[in-house]
Amino acid sequence: MSRLNRTDRPYDIVLFGATGFVGALTAEYLAAHAPEGLRWAIAGRDELKLKRLRERLPRGTTVGVLRADVSDPSSLRELAEHARVVATTVGPYVTYGEDLVAACADTGTDCLDLSGEPEFVDLTYVRHDARARETGARLVHCAGFDSIPHDLGAYFTVQQLPEGVPLTVDGFVTADAMFSGVRSPAP
Repeated sequence: MSRLNRTDRPYDIVLFGATGFVGALTAEYLAAHAPEGLRWAIAGRDELKLKRLRERLPRGTTVGVLRADVSDPSSLRELAEHARVVATTVGPYVTYGEDLVAACADTGTDCLDLSGEPEFVDLTYVRHDARARETGARLVHCAGFDSIPHDLGAYFTVQQLPEGVPLTVDGFVTADAMFSGVRSPAP
């Protein structure tokens, strides 16, 4: 059976960090747009908050609740064993992300984050890429704001150039950002 079609785990996707700002937005999006038959769960350290989030999701949404804590590696391994894919919003990743990546690499579970932290990406590559390759786990970093605009910009630029010409793409970014969920003070 194809690795992508296997159903040996209770959930196709587990969203870790579901009760945080970005996690809750992601859970709401999944509830509204998940394909029929998707088996998914929300996960985090506070089971009561997870159950409250599940109650806020649209009626008819079937979503599991799993408790896992970054300070408890065995809970992260159990979480990884329950999913084909773990999507995490728990950062900063250099502080809170490595044990989850290790658990996913060991169990053959795909893992994605929205990190944007080069040190974390490098660290997990050095420490966990070989194991992930052995088990078939795919570790996908920067799956969100920190990569999509830049990748699309580079793709667009390359599409405008003649084919077959060697090229190097350098990028420069400036941003005027603040913490998620914080509103700018009124002028």
